[in-house]
Amino acid sequence: MSNTMIIGAGILLVLGILLFLKSSKKREENGEWSAKLQWGYLLMLVGIFGLLSIIMSFTAVLLLFVLLTGITWYGHRKNCKKNANHEDNNHFTDYMSGFFPIILVVFVLRTFIAEPFQIPSSSMRPGLVPGDFILVNKFSYGIRVPILNNVLVPTGKVERGDVVVFNYPENTRINYIKRVIGLPGDTITYKNKILIINGKQASEINAPDLYEYTDAIPKYGSISIRAQPFKELLDNKYIQILKIQQQPAVILQGIHSNYPDQELCTYYPDGSGFSCKVPEGKYFMMGDNRDNSEDSRYWGFVDDKLMVGKAFLVWLNMGDLKRIGTSIN
Repeated sequence: MSNTMIIGAGILLVLGILLFLKSSKKREENGEWSAKLQWGYLLMLVGIFGLLSIIMSFTAVLLLFVLLTGITWYGHRKNCKKNANHEDNNHFTDYMSGFFPIILVVFVLRTFIAEPFQIPSSSMRPGLVPGDFILVNKFSYGIRVPILNNVLVPTGKVERGDVVVFNYPENTRINYIKRVIGLPGDTITYKNKILIINGKQASEINAPDLYEYTDAIPKYGSISIRAQPFKELLDNKYIQILKIQQQPAVILQGIHSNYPDQELCTYYPDGSGFSCKVPEGKYFMMGDNRDNSEDSRYWGFVDDKLMVGKAFLVWLNMGDLKRIGTSIN
């Protein structure tokens, strides 16, 4: 979470507390609680949610709020039953219980059905571009236990070629999106920018026209990049990839030191490529924009427990409305 968001959450919490302290705690003539009291509770709720997100995952915060508002809702029901007018005279349980069904629905949809994400970089060009808001199918790879992310009910398996969102192994609070290149047990070799899986070279079709885009590079600002498009055959499915001629297959200086299972990868000293044996329960990921992607070749394999889901649809792009409804292959 950025410092701006942290400060914003803190301000909302303080404003909510001030409104709560200055509000009337009695029902008005229309039977409702005062606007100050309601706004106070709402702002405190949002502020606390934001601050908790600093130290907990979004799913964990949602689960905590489901439990707390669920307990409040239960107390509200009990208060209504024991009062003659069937009203809850406790402003906390009466107002806060109303959030329970909303938060519960959001939790169920986001945890088990679909979750939205935004594409932050050019690593998945040409298929996905910065500014794309995508939907991820959360049950493609099994219904999973919240937070622990273990498969509870198997519904499908990760397949080579899938575009997936996962928790970044070195900081699981960050989500990455890449394409699955290697499955458990595979040997992935990338030599002179040619992909070889289990000894079989992936065939390519060279597109005639260059692909040009502008990218923001830290310390350098916006630069124009020219890449060569290819169609690569991956398990009987052609995917679109990009290669930048002047870039090496691997930037050796960018390889993270001592990442888990690093001994299973061999890097060629001239930067022409690598070869990795994918361990059980893990996957090898690469970006479609092969020479502009920080992926498994630099930081290692992705454990199945870090899988979030399979990307399937672009549902919004404010900079290019024509991309809305684009399926992700």
